[in-house]
Amino acid sequence: MRKLATTTAMAVGLGLALAGGIKAAGAAEVGPLKEQSWPHDGVFGTFDRAALQRGFQVYQNVCQGCHGLKYLAFRNLETLGYGEEEVKAIAAQYTVLDGPNDSGEMFERPARPSDKKPGPYKNEQEARAANGGALPPDLSLLVKSREGAEDYLYSVLTSYEEPPPGFTVPDGMYYNAAYGGHLIAMPAPLLPDQVTYGDNTPATVDQMAKDVVQFLAWNAEPNLEQRKQTGVKALLFLIVATALFYAYKRRVWADVH
Repeated sequence: MRKLATTTAMAVGLGLALAGGIKAAGAAEVGPLKEQSWPHDGVFGTFDRAALQRGFQVYQNVCQGCHGLKYLAFRNLETLGYGEEEVKAIAAQYTVLDGPNDSGEMFERPARPSDKKPGPYKNEQEARAANGGALPPDLSLLVKSREGAEDYLYSVLTSYEEPPPGFTVPDGMYYNAAYGGHLIAMPAPLLPDQVTYGDNTPATVDQMAKDVVQFLAWNAEPNLEQRKQTGVKALLFLIVATALFYAYKRRVWADVH
């Protein structure tokens, strides 16, 4: 029971500390952020597929017990580098509600790649009842819900510390250097070696935080790379078109000068 309670607290912590708490943090001063260089930053940045798979693993092991990703279809995971059969195997681990059948009844079946990932609760009331009245938020657009985006989420996940001298932390609260007001109601959601990565990457808190933040960034904007590619193509077209029009203009007006 103690292990179950700890796991639940950590899972609730990841979403409530970041998503629910992020909005509340706007009213209080946010601590200094730990600025990172993310692979997908910049015009030519792309997602690190290995990091995305590790981040999905962190989500599965730490977060999904309490937090959904309502916009994620299993087939989208192929973008992370999973093969078709791997995606089918991942989807089959979940059950979804379907129907009605020939008898007019709804029924449960193993999920397919075309299905959206089911959430952990049937409705908001069940979610609140299971978490002491708190509502674990959906994490789909979490990375876009706070100024600082990835840097903010990473900073909160890695900034659980002992409070400085003279700083009073009430019972049931925890000190977080990056969180608004520095007092957060949830314990640190990530612990060393909390997951075992399939590629044998050391599962440090820092590594897990970077991986899950990148996964959430991808989930919030899975078409980021395509959008960047389209933008670059459009920019190149405009540059070439401008050069051609300028050359044509000089030729047309050459005799006038």
